[in-house]
Amino acid sequence: MARGQFKMLRCAIAGIEAVEAETCHTFPRHTHEQFGIGVIHSGAQKSLSGRGMVEAGPGDAITVNPGEVHDGAPIGDAGRSWRMLYFDPPLIVEAARDISQGRTGTFEFTRPVIGDTRIATRFGALFSAMTAGGQAADGTEATPAGAQASVAREEMTLMLLAEVMRDGNGFAPDRSIPAPISAARSLIDEDPAAATTLADLARESGLSRFQVLRGFVKATGLTAHAYILQRRIAAARRLIAQGKPLAQAALESGFADQSHMTRMFVRTYGISPGAYADAVG
Repeated sequence: MARGQFKMLRCAIAGIEAVEAETCHTFPRHTHEQFGIGVIHSGAQKSLSGRGMVEAGPGDAITVNPGEVHDGAPIGDAGRSWRMLYFDPPLIVEAARDISQGRTGTFEFTRPVIGDTRIATRFGALFSAMTAGGQAADGTEATPAGAQASVAREEMTLMLLAEVMRDGNGFAPDRSIPAPISAARSLIDEDPAAATTLADLARESGLSRFQVLRGFVKATGLTAHAYILQRRIAAARRLIAQGKPLAQAALESGFADQSHMTRMFVRTYGISPGAYADAVG
């Protein structure tokens, strides 16, 4: 893969997205709606996470939770390369319930960087199986042919997640958002495309505009404006995955036009809306 390239690959299982990247790109603060787990292959990066600033290098697994504010910047001038799998939350809920033998369906990655070769190896095999089969990192067949392929992928997914859960990830302490800020956030979540103002959020929360501004940053890690943009880009991503034309997705998710949506999409995810549409279509 050429340096400076992002590539989204088709996945064999619905609800999972695969990304390869080799880049010097610096990501601004943003969120995903999915759980993410990946491995750094070369170079290194530093990033904000739900546990503060962290650094990851070759062979390290990296994780992110739905709604977790994070960013990412290369360490040094050489950039870094990585692979990621993003899982829709219901898949992780089901896996957590299976692995815990029905005791719970809740789960959170509590370690944003994991230095464990077993996890990196299992991830490499799963990534290969999800993105067209072929061979795992050790040269063995990643996915059996025919009817066994689906079962094999499910097994590999569960084995990877079980390994990650055993490695100190699991059930994080409650970090609930204060009720007034939660009310303001819900107003945005209900209709991200609406022209919501700080005055609207203040009325909804019963706070002053400044209290909303300060409280929102403290509780979510984003300003209210940045949060609105994140919700809009997430809405656009869902609409594109449903097959909506790009211009329509931009309009329905609240962007001024398709070019504005495209700029935000590339800035946040590293790929264009068109490339995303091709990968999930």
